[in-house]
Amino acid sequence: CDGTDVLALPAARDHKRLEDGDRGPNTGGMGAFSPVPDLPDDEAGGLLERIHRPILAELARRGSPFRGALYAGLMLTEDGPVLLECNARFGDPETQVVVPRLAVALGPLLLAAAGGNLRRAARSLRLAGTHLPVRPDATVGVVLAAGGYPLTSRAGDQIDGLDAAAATGALIFHGGTAIGPGGRFITAGGRILTIVGRGADLEAARQHADSSADLIRFPGAVRRRDIGLAAGPVDLGAGAGAVTTAADDRRVAS
Repeated sequence: CDGTDVLALPAARDHKRLEDGDRGPNTGGMGAFSPVPDLPDDEAGGLLERIHRPILAELARRGSPFRGALYAGLMLTEDGPVLLECNARFGDPETQVVVPRLAVALGPLLLAAAGGNLRRAARSLRLAGTHLPVRPDATVGVVLAAGGYPLTSRAGDQIDGLDAAAATGALIFHGGTAIGPGGRFITAGGRILTIVGRGADLEAARQHADSSADLIRFPGAVRRRDIGLAAGPVDLGAGAGAVTTAADDRRVAS
């Protein structure tokens, strides 16, 4: 958003719990997938009108127009989405699975938003509506975390298999990594990497992500193996944006 105008990114849902089956402690996110069956990409405009535009209008009225990424944390209920919080940033790991699905470059739109020219940029790119166009595929991201995460986490371990994973066509996003002796990547604690697989549907993308993540090794690595596995629709009404949820914590961010 550029203070006045706003565009919606496609939906994504992340898995907050550390362990398979949504067990264990909450984390910053152990994986994500997009699209979300119960939150179609083309329904993003509904949340923009209900949630984002009133917030932007109030900030402008107070003399503090907001420019940037407005990440609204929502709870999906039977009566529709309820706003819990807002963050002035993109989500992690939601962004890693959302951006590869975009059918338009995000960089020029971010620059236009910073300069207050989002409407002009959207017009020059011939964008119609309030949601960005997406590719007809699916993405699944699997987070590899350091041993002990999220309570404590080890660091300094060499990471092997990055080239092999990249050779599958998977996208590898670095988080808690550093350059160690000899120029090799080592762990730096926390969430180390996000491995994003792509496919014609969520199952194909999930298999791509999981098989690629299997190729990466470092001592004590922690991951989930059910990211996107239970992606069936849940009829909770219209929603859009980037979604973060677990079975016991149905939260949405847009």
